[in-house]
Amino acid sequence: MSGLIACAVSPHIPRIAIEEKAPEFQRGMIEGMKEMGAAIRAIKPDVIVLVSAHWMCTFNWYVNCHPRHQGHSVADEAPDLVPGLPYDYAGDPLFGQALVEAVAKKDVPIFANTCEHYKWDYGCYVPLHYLDPEGEIPTVQMPSVLAASLQEADTVGRAVDEAARATGRRAVLVASTALAHQVARGPALWPSDDQIAADREFTGRLLAGDLDAIQAGFPAYCKRVYAEMGGRPLATLLGGAAALKGRAGTLSGRQFGPYTQSSGSGNASLLVTP
Repeated sequence: MSGLIACAVSPHIPRIAIEEKAPEFQRGMIEGMKEMGAAIRAIKPDVIVLVSAHWMCTFNWYVNCHPRHQGHSVADEAPDLVPGLPYDYAGDPLFGQALVEAVAKKDVPIFANTCEHYKWDYGCYVPLHYLDPEGEIPTVQMPSVLAASLQEADTVGRAVDEAARATGRRAVLVASTALAHQVARGPALWPSDDQIAADREFTGRLLAGDLDAIQAGFPAYCKRVYAEMGGRPLATLLGGAAALKGRAGTLSGRQFGPYTQSSGSGNASLLVTP
């Protein structure tokens, strides 16, 4: 079966970029990411499409269409935590271009990124470092777009499935994002009790494949939890999940590792499949 075969939510906390320096309270989250990565690799996708909350674009969408992604990732906001960590992953320019074309047909502004000087943000680096540490699966990445509505992000997610089917790819869509994201100084701080309850409700519905219930309250959820990038990466994920559910009929999912705090944000590794 070509097209999307799974959708996932992955943390990207810069404090875990170097595993041996990660705080003890976040090590369970790291193990969960590793376990989810093993589950993703076991279903043998041809490409991972990662939407990063930390590649922020103002107006246009982009798809990284490099034949190979090589460089060093630096977290501009925290260069002490992500100080130039090396990465080397295969790209998929053919799929990337097909994704550009699929999105453009929906009157959404999008371009292929082939800039030879481009370097990954840590929202790309951290998840892939744990999900696919050996770089076994080709990958393309997309940003979060400030001018995009939640509906536009949903549309782009659905286009990922179209591009995968057009190119005969088995694809996994990963939203690199927190859930609750009202951040504050202090790595061990949790979201509020109300935000934790909202995250649990969102997670339960996603893992049950109840996308209609999520969509009905999604804008309110995003405001309630201060969703990262306004919920745009999650909206892209939900669009892809809706396309997958439309073909597969039903979805179910699993959480890997614990729901974990980081500076007031809530984070979880979630995988949804037919």
